[in-house]
Amino acid sequence: MKEWFKSGVPWVWLTAGSVSISVIMVVGLLVLIAVRGLGHFWPHSVVEFDYRNNDGSQEQVLAEVVEEEEIPVARLASAGYTGEMSGKKLISRYLVKTGNRDVSGLDFRWLVEPSIAKRSHPEEVMTIERREWGNFYGRLQAIKEGGKVVAEGDAAWDALYPRLDRALKIYDEIYHIEKSEIGAVNYGLERLRLKHRRLELDDAVTPERLADLEASRKQYDDRYVDLQRRLNDLYVEFKRDSLTATVADGREVEIPLAKVVRVFRPNAMSLPQKLGHYVEKVWEFVSDDPREANTEGGIFPAIFGTVLMVMLMSVFVTPFGVIAAVYLREYAKQGFVTRVIRIAVNNLAGVPSIVYGVFGLGFFVYFLGSHIDQLLFPEALPAPTFGTPGLMWSSITLALLTLPVVIVATEEGLSRIPSSIREGSLALGATKAETLWRTVLPMASPAIMTGLILAVARAAGEVAPLMLVGVVKLAPSLPLDGNSPFLHLDRKFMHLGFHIYDVGFQSPNVEAARPLVYATALLLVLVIVALNLAAIAIRNRLREKYKALEA
Repeated sequence: MKEWFKSGVPWVWLTAGSVSISVIMVVGLLVLIAVRGLGHFWPHSVVEFDYRNNDGSQEQVLAEVVEEEEIPVARLASAGYTGEMSGKKLISRYLVKTGNRDVSGLDFRWLVEPSIAKRSHPEEVMTIERREWGNFYGRLQAIKEGGKVVAEGDAAWDALYPRLDRALKIYDEIYHIEKSEIGAVNYGLERLRLKHRRLELDDAVTPERLADLEASRKQYDDRYVDLQRRLNDLYVEFKRDSLTATVADGREVEIPLAKVVRVFRPNAMSLPQKLGHYVEKVWEFVSDDPREANTEGGIFPAIFGTVLMVMLMSVFVTPFGVIAAVYLREYAKQGFVTRVIRIAVNNLAGVPSIVYGVFGLGFFVYFLGSHIDQLLFPEALPAPTFGTPGLMWSSITLALLTLPVVIVATEEGLSRIPSSIREGSLALGATKAETLWRTVLPMASPAIMTGLILAVARAAGEVAPLMLVGVVKLAPSLPLDGNSPFLHLDRKFMHLGFHIYDVGFQSPNVEAARPLVYATALLLVLVIVALNLAAIAIRNRLREKYKALEA
């Protein structure tokens, strides 16, 4: 046994077992996130319960079953439940999503098994996804146009879908006009205001320049009036149709189609229809803007902000990291000072990320940003341009956070290049700079890409520093759009990591937000994996390209 331990075989098996357990735990976590998140988009059946309340009254409940659990009878009794216990130690209860928040005031409630007299899955029950107040569950009664009933009963379904498609098309047109066209007009007017203010500060106001500004402003005003006229006409058409439906207790509710996103009957859907619905919901999740305090709709702005921020961070961190590594390895005298610098770089990699966020807020935003505003944007003061958290400061802060990783990886790559290659290049007449640029750095590029991969993996998931230097709950505009200069580094943006925090811990409707937390977490992992795979592919190509030289 002693010889067996000395051989090292037990430690090999111990290492292999530890790695296997780690892999199993990671895969298990991803599977849990995927099941909880992706299951949210499936069209769940709506169950009708005959339920007896504590006071003995009976009621009908239409709801989706979200969760089932068994709890001790004593816990139910302490919570005030007085129904039939049947001598059991454990009783099942169900968390159900009843929707209809504008009618009942609650989205979710608990139902206890002994109080359920009957349950059924009526095919005529519909689910309505709305832009406000969450889901609605009920039975369709009639379709109205201009307040007058145009279809009732079964005919209402034939009249509903064409009118809903029409309302959705009008909504898309209104959204485009308000966000893109009117947004461009407002942006242009603000640029003219700042230009006028800049002329006043430079004491360069002339009648000719004022006339040019006024002519441009009149063009924007005329464009705005035309767009507003189109919007008014669209809103009249948009509000034309509505539907009436009854809830579980028989009350009738009228819902404008302008507030409806989707209507379907989950209990009557076939498997292909459910699959189509599932794909449509997943696409909506990754391509649409959020709604209802980020608990419904999509997360496209967060995906866009995360990817753009990581790309800008890579642009900032790579040259500085490479230059620092080249200096330390190729130019700096190897001595006490260089060793201290390397120790400091290694220690920076272990500094908590929130410290970088505080530094970024104090130095980049309040110091550099305010000075940039005074030098380049005095016409906008006292409103800050770069003296406030934004995309650029977030990217630079994360570049600073990941800089030690790039420096260390690049230094390792430079140290592995044989000195004979440098000496051969110098012997052929190349200068040291030419040797570095044409020979050493290309051969070290796989190591540089390795450092970038590690930097991306860390930066994409960081949240704490971003909360201080640029990320917001909801950004009205993307940092990249069609307005000059197109890439707006001063704008705030959304981020997947912060979106998970906000939806999971700051949402007013926790139960509704919980599935989106899992789905967003899974998407964040997929985005990080995609960014890393792209960098790995580039690294492998570079490695193959310079393999012959290394040999």
